[in-house]
Amino acid sequence: MLTDKIAFREPTIQLSHGAGGKASRRLIEGLLAPYFNMKDLNDAAYVQADQAKIAFTADSFVVNPLRFPGGSIGELAINGTVNDIAMSGAKPLAIVSTLIIEAGTETEILEAEIKAMQEAAEKANVAIVGGDTKVVEHQKADKLFITTAGIGLVDPRVNLSAGRVQKGDKIILSGPIGDHGITILFARGELDLEADIKSDTRAVWPFVAKLIDAAAPGLKWMRDPTRGGMATALNELARDAKVAIVLEEEAIQVRPEVRGACEILGLDPMHIANEGQFIAVVSKEYADDALKAIRQVPGGEQAAIIGEVHESDRHIVLSRSSYGGTRAIDMLVGDPLPRIC
Repeated sequence: MLTDKIAFREPTIQLSHGAGGKASRRLIEGLLAPYFNMKDLNDAAYVQADQAKIAFTADSFVVNPLRFPGGSIGELAINGTVNDIAMSGAKPLAIVSTLIIEAGTETEILEAEIKAMQEAAEKANVAIVGGDTKVVEHQKADKLFITTAGIGLVDPRVNLSAGRVQKGDKIILSGPIGDHGITILFARGELDLEADIKSDTRAVWPFVAKLIDAAAPGLKWMRDPTRGGMATALNELARDAKVAIVLEEEAIQVRPEVRGACEILGLDPMHIANEGQFIAVVSKEYADDALKAIRQVPGGEQAAIIGEVHESDRHIVLSRSSYGGTRAIDMLVGDPLPRIC
């Protein structure tokens, strides 16, 4: 019976179940996947259409506040959808979007977000081709929620799978981590702290396109570390690929403002969400070409090789300091920063 496969028995849904960490994994693997008969739990699914391979994804955005330094919910909705498609090795083509609007929301707020969506789509060279609009009673939403679905055309040169990852492969990170999550935290005005920082939200397809051109045969896996941060994405990879990942701590770029905020709040930058960075696993012989390609795109200058895949019976992520010490990096537990995207 199907119900025998249901492992999720927690009595209520909490914010932590939407944070992208361990609780999210329990919910998805223990409840959603068995009912929907899902086997591959990636950000985008592959659909074969005659001779073309299509990447298909869906997402939702409930960020609070709606606008923040460096972006807004409208821009985030487009970039987040485009990036999930890009992480499957596909060129983004089209998006449909649903708007859930709270009655009483000022028209200028809605118009600003529609404009932000249009501008982000134009910049990402993707079309918004349709959608739906719903209005709910006052205080039944938080001004505006956005859901999206997107499709893209998979590059035939690409074969992405955790199963292809093996010993010696290099881990490449496209830029500094933690900017988005910490920006949202400051934008809420709940802390008596100030920092000159803005969200990293952007479309990453230009970087991915260059990466594919330079290193497609050696490109094995990609992920944009949004909810749950880089730690969660890499732990999922270690588990799925049955390997250990060893990171060089000094190679991981973290802005001083992000690091300082995390130290004050007791957070790990590795758990903080990003909206404009991605991780790629590339075979050793293609790693230098891959890194060079990413750095050639404006905004990719701080890309770096940050670690390597190791064989191990322990499928974990380790971070090695410049002094030679190592620490285990676990998946996110709980939800220190709810509603960040």
